[in-house]
Amino acid sequence: MERQFYWVRRADVPQWLIETPTRESGEAFDEPWMFADGRQLENPGKMKARISTPGAKRTFVFSAIEKTPLVSGPVANVFRVLVPDDVQLMPVSVQGESEPYFLVNATKAVDCIDEARCQEIQHDDADDGVPEFEGQYRWIYGLRIDPSKAEGSHVFRLKKFKVALIVSEEIKDALEQVGNLGVSFERVTGPSGGNCPTRDVG
Repeated sequence: MERQFYWVRRADVPQWLIETPTRESGEAFDEPWMFADGRQLENPGKMKARISTPGAKRTFVFSAIEKTPLVSGPVANVFRVLVPDDVQLMPVSVQGESEPYFLVNATKAVDCIDEARCQEIQHDDADDGVPEFEGQYRWIYGLRIDPSKAEGSHVFRLKKFKVALIVSEEIKDALEQVGNLGVSFERVTGPSGGNCPTRDVG
């Protein structure tokens, strides 16, 4: 049976907003987007993150600007137990929180977008002049991937559309068991037909 995959996105539910983590000193990283780049990273050392907008505390959120995945200990344990080879888990001290949080870095960028089945793909213009985004897509509506090209991974970024964090159905189900998530899951496999319903999980 073909494995199903989902795009993890910020859910339309009340939730706090957390800034992209910085060094413990408060110094920003030179490449703050590296945590969503789909590659293995060197240990950045101790990190902290400020709360930019107070709200309902959630177990899985994306940072306000770079969309870095930040999760509670129980959610981190899902990744640690089920897919230790697909992610790096990096401790982050969140402002005002005594419980540990973790940055989830997906270490692989997989080339598996099924262009023919996507509803609409918007390409970057040649004149945009942003070298680090060369060859990537500006946005994709009705995203579809080919699961046969997932290289056995359960958690990954898309090579030409790194904004999308993709997880398998097994990971989605385990995350939903933890609950109180600030993310939703949009199916990106199976029959196409426009945008699939996005499932908000509170």
